[in-house]
Amino acid sequence: MNNGEFFEALRLLGKEKGIQMDALYEGIQRAIVTAVKGDYANKDIVFCEILPDTQEMKVFVRKTVVSEIADPDADLLPEQAEHLKPGAQVGDIIEIELDTKEVSRIAAEKGKHVLRQGIREAEHGKLRSEFQSREQEIVTVKVQRVEPNGDAVVEIGKVEETLPAAEQVPGERFQPGDLIKVYVVDIKGLDRKYPHATISRVHPGLVKRLFELEVPEVREGLVEVKAVAREAGSRSKVAVVSSEENIDPVGACIGSRGSRVERIVDMLGGEKIDVIKYSEDPAEFVAAALAPAEVLSVDVAENDEHTCHVVVPEAKLSLAIGNKGQNARLAARLTTWKIDIKSDTAVTAPDAEEETQETEA
Repeated sequence: MNNGEFFEALRLLGKEKGIQMDALYEGIQRAIVTAVKGDYANKDIVFCEILPDTQEMKVFVRKTVVSEIADPDADLLPEQAEHLKPGAQVGDIIEIELDTKEVSRIAAEKGKHVLRQGIREAEHGKLRSEFQSREQEIVTVKVQRVEPNGDAVVEIGKVEETLPAAEQVPGERFQPGDLIKVYVVDIKGLDRKYPHATISRVHPGLVKRLFELEVPEVREGLVEVKAVAREAGSRSKVAVVSSEENIDPVGACIGSRGSRVERIVDMLGGEKIDVIKYSEDPAEFVAAALAPAEVLSVDVAENDEHTCHVVVPEAKLSLAIGNKGQNARLAARLTTWKIDIKSDTAVTAPDAEEETQETEA
């Protein structure tokens, strides 16, 4: 079926809708097959090929050569198949191209439906592709409305998604029209017409991606964010490292006078961020993770309990533990080590009443 006007119309439609031509052709193919199958009791024997290079569209039915016809729509006798494929034998598959008038009749009857369906299929394909590329990335979304239970309904592209109240930073309040950044945790249903994105404002991945956006050295791979521990809305600890000896990874992330990290803090509503240097040495890493507290020593237990025993000055014990244990808790999550904290006075006076804190990741 030669139809230059048909292909030109598809080209203009693809440009208008922002749809890749391959996706549009695929959508039109599926829609035409669906329409033509109606004349064959909806059996899966109808196929369509669109050949843009030669501006041809072929629609054909596949039938099986049989010795006795059980299904007139799908079966052919050898003598019938002989006219289409000389020497055809029982078991052969014959492709019968529908003539132009037949396809035109069906297209005329269902043309608008076929076109609309094809466009929808192509748009769904584009949507699935876009969603797949956004997994574990930051996207800017527009708040459409806030439900009575606190869930925010946001718009991603042409799709509405829900940002649950549990995935919002404590204390945040959104209004319709607000533009906010969210982290796409995962994508489900890519095999369906409408995929579903799980989005979050509290996931540690949001902090990591923000550093990639705001710190050129991280974006370029010169500095790597090795780990993030986060209590959203309150505090995060970020471990960074560089393979380049002349680059200070902590300084690069903090920026001149704290400019870079402050931009990230602002985007997180004032959440405090500790940037520390990652180390393969557990003792060094744990000591750094307990910042801003001073650490006198770290003893890595030799058993299989994955525990570090930390000694800090008596005056810094509360700082090391943090408000309600937050500093020690985040350090344990960041390093994945259990951290047992004691003051130096408790270590030198073991018979005295000890104040200690053991925190697990």
